[in-house]
Amino acid sequence: MSTAEQPISGSGRILVFVGGLCGAAGVALSAAAAHLGGAFVGTVASFLLMHAPVFLAIGLVGANRILRIASLILLVGLVLFCGDLLARDFLGSRLFPMSAPIGGTLLIAGWLAIAASALVRPRS
Repeated sequence: MSTAEQPISGSGRILVFVGGLCGAAGVALSAAAAHLGGAFVGTVASFLLMHAPVFLAIGLVGANRILRIASLILLVGLVLFCGDLLARDFLGSRLFPMSAPIGGTLLIAGWLAIAASALVRPRS
């Protein structure tokens, strides 16, 4: 059975859904940045578009536990980082103090966890 024919697990479906939302939001915010401007909207669009394929890939592959946890860390980091930047542009205030740095740190940690997942041997 090929990967395309295998059913996607519950967490895989959520990750594919999140990837689709990130992609759609990234495209919409790219258009908003082009037409409306905003100091951070373009940055948020780029971050969403660059992370969307990660969620799709992990969701479709049916990845190991470490990879799924890494994707959750990435998602929380993305929400905090992008949410803070969008709040600055659209609301004129921060999401909460240190939300962008915390989100950025979680994004780095998520990527490091993805790298670490390659070093873990699968159970036989």
